[in-house]
Amino acid sequence: MGLLAGAPLREAKPYNRIPMKSFFRVALLALLLVIVALVSALTAMRFAIHGQEVAVPALVGLTPADAERAAAALGLQVQIERQYYSAQIPEGRITSQLPMPGTKVRRGWDLRVAQSLGPQRVAIPDVAGESERAAELNIRRRGLDISSIAQMQMPGTPADQVLAQSPPANASQVAAPKINLLVTAAVDGQAYVMPSFIGQPLGTASRALQDSGFKLGNISVAQAPANGATTSPANSSASGANPAGATAGTPALSTPAPAISAQSSSLPSPAPGNASPSAVPGMPLPSVPPPQPTPASIIVSQTPAAGQKVVAGAIVNFEVR
Repeated sequence: MGLLAGAPLREAKPYNRIPMKSFFRVALLALLLVIVALVSALTAMRFAIHGQEVAVPALVGLTPADAERAAAALGLQVQIERQYYSAQIPEGRITSQLPMPGTKVRRGWDLRVAQSLGPQRVAIPDVAGESERAAELNIRRRGLDISSIAQMQMPGTPADQVLAQSPPANASQVAAPKINLLVTAAVDGQAYVMPSFIGQPLGTASRALQDSGFKLGNISVAQAPANGATTSPANSSASGANPAGATAGTPALSTPAPAISAQSSSLPSPAPGNASPSAVPGMPLPSVPPPQPTPASIIVSQTPAAGQKVVAGAIVNFEVR
């Protein structure tokens, strides 16, 4: 305390605010420059977009050559897209235009115009009931065109026949030399979803197909798997047992004995003491006729498969056993 009491007191210097004021001045100047740059860019973009705009001239009533010259003077182009009948505009002159006169467009814009054909001088023919080809020849022979052709299925009516036309026959004050036609199309067969006949008797499936308008195709008989099985010599020797009557080196039948199929049981058995036909060298086995399908045969597969879309009159094939 004594040292502090004898030391001279220094006067505090005021805080220097000059650097902070300079920072705010620079930031404000930078913001002002950014705003000026944005305004300049927007102004330049506006001049670039709208500086080349011109007003569309009026072309209705002019000839195509005069309309092209008037449009070319403003940097525009003229395209004749359609031709219409007009009792007010002379033949060969512009009857309508798009865009409308006075519309602001950029240079190089395409002006779509329609040309007048003058008053209607051709009678609209009646082509209802004719074929599409005959109607087309009849229309084009009179200097007319076909605008569009629509098709519709009409049961009981032959295909490729004109049902209606627009404009109608002998119509007056027609706008354009074009005719729209409505033509009949071929009627598709009724569609079905193929059911599953697997596991059903062949006779039942055949009647169901005939009642639905389908046709029964090929019927094949599936090969039945062999019912009998023999054991190999190794298995027979491993068992350690030999049935009575079995000679050495001959494989024994497995136990229980295999079931005899109905087909094999129908064959005559050889007399006791006589060798079987297969045991005699050179003697062929008796030929067995291939099995034939019957109405009681069970269906094991079908074509088309179940769930597929088919039309009436389709052919269905079966495999039975």
